[in-house]
Amino acid sequence: MSNPAGEAQLARWRADTPGTAHRNHLNNAGAALMPGVVLDTMTAHLQLEAEIGGYEAADAKQSEVAQAYGDVAALINAQPHNVALVANATAGFIQALSAFDFEPGDVIVTTRCDYTSYQITYLALAKRLGVVIRHAEDLPEGGVDPESVRTLASDPRCRLVHVSWVPTNSGLVQDAEGVGAVCEELGVPYLVDACQVVGQFPIDVSRLRCDYLSATARKFLRGPRGMGFLYASDRALARGDHPLFVDMRGARWTSQHEYTIAEGARRFEDWEFPYALVLGLGAAARYAAEQGIHATGRRAFALANRLREGLLSMDGVRVLDRGSEPCAIVTAAFAGRDATQLVALMAKRGINVVSSLRWYGLLDFGEKQVDSALRLSPHYYNTEAEVDAALEALGSS
Repeated sequence: MSNPAGEAQLARWRADTPGTAHRNHLNNAGAALMPGVVLDTMTAHLQLEAEIGGYEAADAKQSEVAQAYGDVAALINAQPHNVALVANATAGFIQALSAFDFEPGDVIVTTRCDYTSYQITYLALAKRLGVVIRHAEDLPEGGVDPESVRTLASDPRCRLVHVSWVPTNSGLVQDAEGVGAVCEELGVPYLVDACQVVGQFPIDVSRLRCDYLSATARKFLRGPRGMGFLYASDRALARGDHPLFVDMRGARWTSQHEYTIAEGARRFEDWEFPYALVLGLGAAARYAAEQGIHATGRRAFALANRLREGLLSMDGVRVLDRGSEPCAIVTAAFAGRDATQLVALMAKRGINVVSSLRWYGLLDFGEKQVDSALRLSPHYYNTEAEVDAALEALGSS
């Protein structure tokens, strides 16, 4: 039976999204199609900069910029003073990581599915500073085991626990709340990568009990590329945490040999700001809240399940997603096929997907004996017909 109300809502979402007229976009875990209001907001500010000057345009939009902080904070159940605006999730991660004065022998506990860039950063810390990196074990169904985190983080040299809530190479949803409870009990700082979560399903930092959370605008939040945010808890701010390379936005030079860090999370920001992107992020956060992330997330999950069921019915296809409830990221390996070639074939049909290579998730894909996988990530503005078109294209490739 059709649902007229649901069909009308879907039609509105697609009317709000100009790109749906041209592409079957199933790469929302990479960069989602922006709604028109985000594009219009950024374009208007760029036009204002061209007319009156960049500094002057920022001054003229101070209230809108302040609103962007509030809109982002509302997405994660935080306050504006806990939000820093940064270039991307990795930039936020690095700013948070640099707040810790690591010494040889200090321990960082992470997961086997943490994001590629972060795994490389850990190795760099180990090489340069002698930091010890320990990977917690997974649960039988997949995803980090909080009790394994407890065992490793009980080491008195443990300085930080980090979890990629949803890995980039899998539809897995890790138990970020369970790990947060362990970290709070042990008194160990906790950093969460929510890059693939924000906009896909709701976030409440009070439930996560994290010290830091980093995210980007461009994925399921449907904001612009080159913009992200970092949440810093009141606990972290009260400790005096601030980045190693703090600049004049994050601190004031108060005497020849002293500086005073800024109040709130803005101590993690840089002076130079892309204000058009800041305003675009604010518009994306408002739009997401207005649509209702609970409802939009459920639809995205349902579309992903439709994809998984279709892929599971194909010969020679192995769906790689684990965990008790996979999210709106679908990964699959095709026997004898290079995923990058499949991406090119799909693009010829106007379908956007992306490949995930072995080194993107070396530990995870190594265990699964996968060299490359296809990643498909629908969002709520996609249609069932678009999902079926992707399945048909893959079945005939």
